[in-house]
Amino acid sequence: MGYLLKIWQLRHFWLALVRIDLKNRYRRAVIGMGWSLLHPILMTVVLSVVFGTFFGVRDVKYFAPYVLSGLVFWNYISANCMQGCHCFFQGESYIRQHPAPLAIYPLRTMLGAGFHFLLGLAVVLVVVWCINGFGNLPHLIDLVPAFVLLFFFGWSLAILLGVANVMFQDCQHLIEVLLQMLFYLTPVFYPREMLQQRHVEWIANVNPLAVMLELIRMPVLDGKTPSLSCYGIGLLVTCIAVGAAVGTLVRLERRLIFYL
Repeated sequence: MGYLLKIWQLRHFWLALVRIDLKNRYRRAVIGMGWSLLHPILMTVVLSVVFGTFFGVRDVKYFAPYVLSGLVFWNYISANCMQGCHCFFQGESYIRQHPAPLAIYPLRTMLGAGFHFLLGLAVVLVVVWCINGFGNLPHLIDLVPAFVLLFFFGWSLAILLGVANVMFQDCQHLIEVLLQMLFYLTPVFYPREMLQQRHVEWIANVNPLAVMLELIRMPVLDGKTPSLSCYGIGLLVTCIAVGAAVGTLVRLERRLIFYL
């Protein structure tokens, strides 16, 4: 708790870092933050047309928000992993000057990714409301525990991969390959029912990212509360990730500067 309190006391510092990252990313851009939304929207159009036809999906009004929500979620996970690999190198100058908790720099990465995630999710909600009305409004409160889990899960991923990449800089290339594999093993752009029809639903059942994705999709797309088992698995996965991140920092935080 003392470690978290110290991070909170330095909130003006890491919030300023997040603002600097966002300003630098969209400096001199004509449509600014619209670029972060344009990519998933265009990908949704392409995937809905191509794979919607390939999978024989007739209900395009449901399939398009389904794909868009999956891409928004995946961009959040991917950003935490890929940018998290560089979070300590990105903050190296600050690390050398001030003995702040190192968890600040993965937090900076996660908050930037989380900002774009919320923007993308807002677009998903607008699309769903335009197509299906406001029937999901009572269940949007169910997104709160999902957001908490994604917050700590993304932060933990950035910590783990940031430390791993400092120790072994081949890690970033390995993570890129693993993310590509996981993208196709996670029902981001194909219906989960397709796995059931082919009796390979276990692929989604053993994939923790598929469960985390359901925590977002069910309230937004279906207007339903996720099951307790869904929340339980999401909580278990998050606790494992947080435990691994805490253990890594306890063991390596003081020595990490010597590897930078």
